[in-house]
Amino acid sequence: MPYSLPSRTPSGPRRRTLLASAAGAALLVGCSSGSEDTEESTGGSPSVVERARARAARDSRGIVERYDAVIAAHPGLAERLGALRAEAVRHVEAFGGSAAATTGPASPSASGSPASPAPSAVPGSEKDAVAGLATAERSLADARAKTLLEVPGELARLLASVAAAGAAHAYLLTEAAK
Repeated sequence: MPYSLPSRTPSGPRRRTLLASAAGAALLVGCSSGSEDTEESTGGSPSVVERARARAARDSRGIVERYDAVIAAHPGLAERLGALRAEAVRHVEAFGGSAAATTGPASPSASGSPASPAPSAVPGSEKDAVAGLATAERSLADARAKTLLEVPGELARLLASVAAAGAAHAYLLTEAAK
């Protein structure tokens, strides 16, 4: 009777667990009183909401530019990173940004966002480049989680959802960099 080795159990949370917890976090944010959408109940003003939405679109565009820079420097990663980049493009659109600004070649961002370095800042190894993307996604997800506390209703729910997606991207990129 042949003896088979036990299968290797992956360390850390499973992908399904991570995505389920991220979805749960977004759902919890969505389960709030309906009166939050009014400016009076949150103390927010249209200018605060507009600025937060524009900043979120700009930050998402910065992440797309970072993906573009990594893919330009390491074309072998294009297939692996394509789906995550496409999600980041959808985040730009969800915040009211233009998808046209995210479909061209990689270029440095004028936003000054830490998520959008110049293409020359891409690490030389694929592993380090992917790890850098993971760090950028994680930092942006954390910043969005803080920002959602400062904005009303729908924008807070959108920020929570995109932050959860960014955290999932960071996890997937971290696993890919191993």
